Amino acid sequence: MKRTLIDTTNMELTEKVVSIKRVTKVVKGGRNMRFTALVVVGDGNGHVGAGLGKATEIPDAIRKGKEDAIKHLIPVALDENKSISHDFLGKFGSATVLLKKAPEGTGIIAGGPARNVCELAGIKNIRTKSLGSNNKQNVVLATINGLQNLKSPEEVAAKRGKSVEEVIG
Repeated sequence: MKRTLIDTTNMELTEKVVSIKRVTKVVKGGRNMRFTALVVVGDGNGHVGAGLGKATEIPDAIRKGKEDAIKHLIPVALDENKSISHDFLGKFGSATVLLKKAPEGTGIIAGGPARNVCELAGIKNIRTKSLGSNNKQNVVLATINGLQNLKSPEEVAAKRGKSVEEVIG
């Protein structure tokens, strides 16, 4: 998995909390309650990331999740009508998310976790289908994996040694 550092100093990042889970650990003295927050951040212009935060209080868990998401920002290759350049399957664990290119005016057709990722990435037209696991964390990470592995027509043309017109057809 390729990792590129993205400068977030002058980005206007938006965050969305996908899920908050209460986790209990049973110890000798009773039960320890903690919270886990899954947070997605994006600038609405081709950058998105997801992070997990764990703490004893919900606001701390959300803050930690946001910090983790900012560390894991990825660039997304968008085309001229704010859609993806080609269809792709994103996989993480047992979750698979099908990402399909859509024409102008389609909107975001996606389930909850995948919708959050697509909206914050700045995608306006896309169709997605969650296959396999419906675990929110795995669906978010599978969607991000799919968006990260998308190739722009320019990248494909450069790799094949052809012009962009020849690749697009």
